[in-house]
Amino acid sequence: MNCKQFNSISLEEVLRSLGHLPTKQNEKEAWYLSPFASESQASFKINKSLNYWYLFSEGIGGNSVDLLKKYLNMTTSEVLIWAEGQNFSSFQNQNISNRKFEDPTKNYEIIDLKEIQHPAILEYLKSRKVEDQIGYLKEIYYRMNDKNYFGIGFKNDSGGYEIRNKYSKICLGKKDITTIQNGSKSLAIFEGFFDFLSYKNLEKSMENRPSDYLILNSVSMIHKIKNSLNNYEKIDLYFDNDEAGNRAVEIIKNEKTEAEDCRVLYSDFKDLNDWAIHRNPTIERQVKFRRR
Repeated sequence: MNCKQFNSISLEEVLRSLGHLPTKQNEKEAWYLSPFASESQASFKINKSLNYWYLFSEGIGGNSVDLLKKYLNMTTSEVLIWAEGQNFSSFQNQNISNRKFEDPTKNYEIIDLKEIQHPAILEYLKSRKVEDQIGYLKEIYYRMNDKNYFGIGFKNDSGGYEIRNKYSKICLGKKDITTIQNGSKSLAIFEGFFDFLSYKNLEKSMENRPSDYLILNSVSMIHKIKNSLNNYEKIDLYFDNDEAGNRAVEIIKNEKTEAEDCRVLYSDFKDLNDWAIHRNPTIERQVKFRRR
C-alpha cells in the first residue's frame, strides 16, 4: 500500500478502526472528540467529500497518513505497514479484481507454519535476546505480491499473524490483540510481542509468578481491551517510552487508576526489548527489579 492508496480510504473507516465514532454527522461532514487528547466538546472535523480532517483545538489538519503519523507516532513508512495489516474494506473493494490468490479478500497466502528452526530466524531471535521463548512463535512461510517470504509469526486472537524478520514488520490477516490466560487476577500488558518475550525471560528474576498477558500488537488496538480491565486486581503496563506509549498509559489509567506504569524499569531505552538487548549484566545483578 502506498500513500495515495491509503489516503483514498475513508477517514471514517480509519477512525472506526482506532475506536473513534462521530458525535454528530451529516452527508457532508462528521465531528469527533479529538483522538489526540481528552475533551468534552468535539473539535475534530472530517470533510467527507475531500476526505480531509481538521482539528480546531490545535489548528492542524491533513489526510489519513497525517492522522496516523500523529496518532501512532510513526513515520510514513511505518504507517503504511500498519495500514497493510488492517484489511480496510474500502481498499479491498478497490483491488479485489486484481488478486489471484486463494482468498480474494486478502493479498497473501500462508504456505506453511512450523516450529522455529531456520538458522536465519534463530539468529534474529538471538539478536533480540528472546531465543529462549520460541514456544510462543511459529516459523511462517507466505506468498505476497507473487513473491515468497518467511519470518517469525506471532498469532493474534483473530487468527492473524504478526510477522517479523530483519527486514519486515507486517500483519497477515486481521489485526488484533493477543491474550494469554493463566487464570490469574494479575495482568501484564505489552505494546509488542518482543516486549512480552523479553518479560518472560525476566519473570523469574523479577520474582513474579506467571500472570495473564495481553499483547496489543499496536497501540491502535487499545480500545479493544477497556472492558476486560475490571477482571483484574493488578495491572502492570509495559509500553514504549514515546508519545504513543504515554497516551496508552493515560487511557488505561483513566479506566483503572491503580494500573502501574512499569516503564521506570527501562526509562533510558525505547522499550523493554531494547533494554533487554542493551542492558549491562553487571548492573543487572545489582538491581532488584520488582517486588511482588
